[in-house]
Amino acid sequence: MKTVTGRLRPTVVAAGRGLFLSVAGLAGSVTLFALAVLSISFILLGIGVFTTPVVLEAVRKHANQRRLWAATWSGVRIPVPYRPLPEDLGTGVTGRVERTALMLKDPATRRDLQWLLVDMTAGAVVAFLAAGLMIYPVEGLVLAAGLWRVFRDDPYWYGFVPVDSQLTGLAALALGVVLFHVGLRASEPLLRAHFLLARTLLAPTQDQALEQRIERLTETRHEAVDTAASELRRIERDLHDGAQARLVAMGMNLGTIEALIEKDPAQAKKMLAMARESSAEALTELRDLVRGIHPPVLAERGLGDAVQALALRLPVACEVTVELPGRAEAPVESAAYFAVSEALTNTVKHAGAERIYVDLHHTEGMLRISVTDDGRGGAVVGPGSGLTGIERRLGTFDGVLAVSSPAGGPTMVTMEIPCELS
Repeated sequence: MKTVTGRLRPTVVAAGRGLFLSVAGLAGSVTLFALAVLSISFILLGIGVFTTPVVLEAVRKHANQRRLWAATWSGVRIPVPYRPLPEDLGTGVTGRVERTALMLKDPATRRDLQWLLVDMTAGAVVAFLAAGLMIYPVEGLVLAAGLWRVFRDDPYWYGFVPVDSQLTGLAALALGVVLFHVGLRASEPLLRAHFLLARTLLAPTQDQALEQRIERLTETRHEAVDTAASELRRIERDLHDGAQARLVAMGMNLGTIEALIEKDPAQAKKMLAMARESSAEALTELRDLVRGIHPPVLAERGLGDAVQALALRLPVACEVTVELPGRAEAPVESAAYFAVSEALTNTVKHAGAERIYVDLHHTEGMLRISVTDDGRGGAVVGPGSGLTGIERRLGTFDGVLAVSSPAGGPTMVTMEIPCELS
């Protein structure tokens, strides 16, 4: 019973999502395509200069929403290919004309419009099939239960079965059962096929991907240099203000002890105790500094154990799930560890969560980490956000960061780094 229920639930969810996409998604694509065509046509009249950027921005939001559903519903990743617009574009007529021209020149805009056409035709059909294979069998059941009597004089076709008697009603029921079993196996693959079809147009072309890759590498190279310089300054500051100051003070105390050891042994003994405490504190600070550079547990036992050790030190209950059959390269492990550490720190400081869940696993050449909490939500990636630092850290290794944090929670921070395990 549990097996049937466990198998039926994801299928029903996939069917419901397929129905939603075939209705709401279809309506959105038809409306936006019509508005886009009209707006672009009105550019020559001057009106389109003001309406086209708004409509194309709405098209992009519609496409980005489909990208989000593709990733969360079927695990299909569709990268965003849009070229960034200059920040200094004005709001006057000249600025609007330039914005319109730049958006129309972007190859992604043309592909978005092509996708709208595909989404309102083949995409809608595939999504509806995911739902129809689970809904249509209900009609066969109703016909067999007695509805066939309404069509006794004029046969009602259920699929290829003409229903006009109890026998043909049972035949319709048999066909419905077959379709239901087909739906159990096909609804989820059909929903995934809908998103794969969308990816053929919404994903960047090879040239766009190469261009984005070059831009990304250039950006992450500068960020890596800045991060390394910042980290060196932090280490220097911590050494200067912490362990170095204590060691200098301890050296001065030892000089004083040397002068007092014969004149005032009792005072010299007290100062020796103080020097011993200072040395212990300096050692602790040095260990903390080393742990901040590369935790020993990470080097010795790997990412999974290091994150579990990190979770044990949190003031919030944290559950860690690790499914890593091997170890990544040391730089990747270090980046992933500090990314998780920063995400957990942000959660503890700002989320007001009572429980945190961390999941680490490796699949399809990708290290995937998710940090989920039951806090208040509202986390965003942007200037001044701690998540921006995580994004920069992952970007050095061509990793990506995705955040889902609706108001009221829960918040899920997902990190992916391409790597191989040894």
